[in-house]
Amino acid sequence: MSRRAVLSAVLPTALLTVALTACSAPDPYSAAAAGAAPASALPAPDHTILAANSTAKLGTVVIDARGWTLYRSDADSAKPPKSTCVGDCATSWPPVLMGSGTPDYEGIDAKLVGTVTRDDGSQQVTIGGWPLYRHADDTKPGAVDGQGAARGWFAVTPTGGKATAP
Repeated sequence: MSRRAVLSAVLPTALLTVALTACSAPDPYSAAAAGAAPASALPAPDHTILAANSTAKLGTVVIDARGWTLYRSDADSAKPPKSTCVGDCATSWPPVLMGSGTPDYEGIDAKLVGTVTRDDGSQQVTIGGWPLYRHADDTKPGAVDGQGAARGWFAVTPTGGKATAP
């Protein structure tokens, strides 16, 4: 087979592969998406992804698209939803804000997910009415270093409850 015949048979397939790879969306749960930056340094996603994640230490907790554990605060309220963490608190406990696209929930009843309007006008995600946060001191996705912090912060369950040891 001539060189020209080989190129004309292989080149279209190679170009199609490159085009499809370039156009595909990244997997938000991939290791590359997870990274190792602290939670506060992560940009907001285009759309909100919440997932139930089973842990040995706390049972099933909610994580975001990058695998960071999400928390709730006893200082907040669920009925009606109210976020009290502002200023320095919001630096240590960045609020989980609703993204602009259609949200995805894996292992979480969509009826339990909502939002509360923060003092700055942003929309913070809630589960069971409880506002959700990340913990800036969690060092890697899946870490639960915020559990029990300041006697009022707890990893959140898929129903909005406090996570406890299984």
